[in-house]
Amino acid sequence: MQVIDTYFPEISKEQRLLFEKMGELYLEWNQKINVISRKDIENLYTHHILHSLSIARVIQFAPGTKILDVGTGGGFPGIPLAVLFPGTHFHLIDSIGKKITVVNEVSSALGLKNVKGEQIRVEQVKQQYDFVISRAVTRFDEFIPLVSKNIHRNQKNSLANGIIYLKGGGFDIEIEAVKHKIQIFSISDYFQESFFETKKIIHLPI
Repeated sequence: MQVIDTYFPEISKEQRLLFEKMGELYLEWNQKINVISRKDIENLYTHHILHSLSIARVIQFAPGTKILDVGTGGGFPGIPLAVLFPGTHFHLIDSIGKKITVVNEVSSALGLKNVKGEQIRVEQVKQQYDFVISRAVTRFDEFIPLVSKNIHRNQKNSLANGIIYLKGGGFDIEIEAVKHKIQIFSISDYFQESFFETKKIIHLPI
């Protein structure tokens, strides 16, 4: 929780309490349904919650923004962002039912009215959104054609509507076809922890 206080000192007391409770809920649920590796659960706040919140360093979502979180797993990056942006609507999807169980139980326990969790494949989703976000569920060049249909053109944010993708390691080949269109942000510019040294945020306007 200390890393949240360090990097987001401006959050309200209510939001801080939600982030505290979030840690307790994931510890509890991870013992029942393994959505975070047992070795990594002790790094929950840095590796999962703060990593999710890095998106807030490149965009502050306008009220009414609609976001699809694809392959959300246990709710990352969607649930931490939903706490930070209560006026933004988040649709969290995953093809694995037990992961969506965790999403819905955690968001319900936190009282989040702006989160909908659903077990569905992205190919089946017909709705359109301002942004599709994801934490490296597949190769970036394979992800683009899966979700381009789900992004509408009505702009209301500082970044153009499109894909916001959290990615680590080498991915030059994956972005070759769109490298002239994308913006890449280094998370290490915002957060000092060594975990973020190779972590990037990719924004592709659609």
